[in-house]
Amino acid sequence: MTKRTATIHRKTKETEIALTVNIDGKGESHITTGIGFLDHMLDILTKHGLFDLKLKATGDRMVDDHHTVEDVGICLGLALKEALGDKKGIWRFSNSSVPMQETLASIAIDISGRPALVYHANFHTGKIGNFDTELIEEFLKAFSTNAGINLHVNVPYGNNTHHIAEAIFKGLARALRDAVRIDERVKDVPSTKGML
Repeated sequence: MTKRTATIHRKTKETEIALTVNIDGKGESHITTGIGFLDHMLDILTKHGLFDLKLKATGDRMVDDHHTVEDVGICLGLALKEALGDKKGIWRFSNSSVPMQETLASIAIDISGRPALVYHANFHTGKIGNFDTELIEEFLKAFSTNAGINLHVNVPYGNNTHHIAEAIFKGLARALRDAVRIDERVKDVPSTKGML
């Protein structure tokens, strides 16, 4: 099997990001964004998705964390799309429900090439430490758009803001882990169109 890896380097006036992903990894990560909570969520994503991720990001954090979080989402999405190549043999669809104490997050994805984000998660506080909770949606929007993924996030209940965020990222990790899996019975692209 061809190695499913990608390296993205993106530099703007707001951020500079260097990222390498291996979607057939062991869940190892080396992540430095300067945003502790984002590092934690990405570490969860790689650990439970069994992706290897090297990421170094710097940004205009004197403004706020928005540009860095969004641009990391863009780069991770681009890397996943590139690493998947022609998508031959992948499962494509997957869903995962993950409990995190009192919280439940349900994630459904379709690696369709037609990006969309449906996001239903209500956070009871605006921040987790210094991290703005609204940036989770911004990250997922940037990621799903650039990866070409249809991503549905539903959190029907939960009280603790940290638990809600963590359940979302764990659910995303498990859904991605299954959706990118190769099924040897599928010899072509999993679509009646013949392409994704």
